[in-house]
Amino acid sequence: MSTFQAVASERNAADAVYNHIIAAGEGWIYDLFPGQVLRIVDVEGNQAVDTLFYSKEDPGDHYSAVRTITRQNNIYLTTGSVLVAESGRELLQITADTCGRHDTLGGACSAQSNTVRYSHDTLPMHNCRDTFMLMLAGRDEFTKRDLAPNVNFFMNVPVTPEGELTFADGVSGPGRYVELTALAPVTVLISNCPQLNNPCNAYNPTPAQVLVWNAEGGEGNV
Repeated sequence: MSTFQAVASERNAADAVYNHIIAAGEGWIYDLFPGQVLRIVDVEGNQAVDTLFYSKEDPGDHYSAVRTITRQNNIYLTTGSVLVAESGRELLQITADTCGRHDTLGGACSAQSNTVRYSHDTLPMHNCRDTFMLMLAGRDEFTKRDLAPNVNFFMNVPVTPEGELTFADGVSGPGRYVELTALAPVTVLISNCPQLNNPCNAYNPTPAQVLVWNAEGGEGNV
């Protein structure tokens, strides 16, 4: 079960210190300081934005789906959700959300999962796991061991009464967004999902937008 009350942000895009479009199927990595705010925008609607979070103070301490779900007693993320690392460290809090809910169970697509879920001829297709690995390869502090279960912003993954996961048409729409406030120094890693085989992207991957605002009187990273 999940409850949701739309909470729009009062922040103006013109005041953002960083504004970037992530093309369909591309990756993005960025460091946030405590108090900085990240907005992820579903530009055209029905786009899945696979996202991981790491503590800057201990890069091996990544987002934990299990600890986050246990902390909030809810399998979906929305306004008020605190995203927790494996250590129990609070990384970020969702402070605005105009989508409704976000998946933290479905994980990222990979060459291997594509062949299992769909067909063997999907093996060479671009996937989120490869994007994550490519982006992490540009940072000395990470290896492929640092891949972990991720958040799927804007992705609709209903759970059946039997406890099975299903990939369904999205609950998002053009211009809807989620906004997260950093509670600690955090590295954000995004794969703007290239998936063509299920409805999570309406079979048509599209761009996502990321904006960052500084904490008032705080540090910045541009």
